[in-house]
Amino acid sequence: MGKTAVVTGGAGFIGSHLCEALIKGKFKVICIDNLGTGKLSNLKAILNNKNFKFIKKDVRENIKIKEKIDFIFHLASYASPPYYRKYSIDTLMTNSLGTYNMLELAKQKKAKFLLASTSEVYGEPKVHPQKEEYWGNVNPVGIRSCYDEAKRFAEALTMEYSRKYNLDVRIIRIFNTYGPRLQKDDGRVISNFIYQALNNLPVTIYGDGTQTRSFCYVSDMIEGIIKAMFVKNTKGQVINLGNCYEFTIKEAAVIIKKMLNSKSKIVYKPLPGDDPTRRRPDITKAKKLLNWQPKVSLKQGLLKTIEWFKNEK
Repeated sequence: MGKTAVVTGGAGFIGSHLCEALIKGKFKVICIDNLGTGKLSNLKAILNNKNFKFIKKDVRENIKIKEKIDFIFHLASYASPPYYRKYSIDTLMTNSLGTYNMLELAKQKKAKFLLASTSEVYGEPKVHPQKEEYWGNVNPVGIRSCYDEAKRFAEALTMEYSRKYNLDVRIIRIFNTYGPRLQKDDGRVISNFIYQALNNLPVTIYGDGTQTRSFCYVSDMIEGIIKAMFVKNTKGQVINLGNCYEFTIKEAAVIIKKMLNSKSKIVYKPLPGDDPTRRRPDITKAKKLLNWQPKVSLKQGLLKTIEWFKNEK
């Protein structure tokens, strides 16, 4: 019998790629998603697979699963600024009550647990690049706190389950990730720029464009997530996953415009509050512990992502 993995948020951008990879790896997969931003179309390649089961449910609700569960990948959460600001209280409760429910399920089923956290826990970093040992510089009452602090709480709760119940947990901090299935309107840099440039709309940069991000292609991220769960000696570990090549937002806009031969003009808008000016992971730990590092260059990844955007109706 194959082992069973639960993926919360499994119809979302990263979650759907993870579900596919686990099915290919001969796992039975139970995907839980309330379809807040996730889409069943993201799962079309595996929806009818005999080893795949979809449950439309919100993780804030009590979820009972009869099957034996071996692994829980907890990815459920709004993850892009326009959505987590619009659904701020939902975001806070998904990462608090939802994480509690999934940890309780892991305890009940004696399952290994992975929390998908975020680079946003570092806030506006005073340490660069960001190492896992850095505690961050976060505004606890700012407009991004509904996400930043929700994820920080989820991390704290996860570690308490490890200490109190000896639960086999690990936390990954996901840095900017892109690829096919990014929603065109989700407010993330790459999806915004590709959609705008493809349609010759103004390419909007918030701030002066000198703020930096590091962009990781989704296939690299999935490999890192899977290794974080299955490699030995990851119990209780916090691991950065992301690409360590850093680009300014303006550089990313120019690259995408050139690749699309777009007539779009770059326009500048005010920077939203608490938007981090620098973001780059130190992935030394992932290299040593997981033998993992990204392989896909920004140009290779953008070509695949642009192709997907062109084919999307």
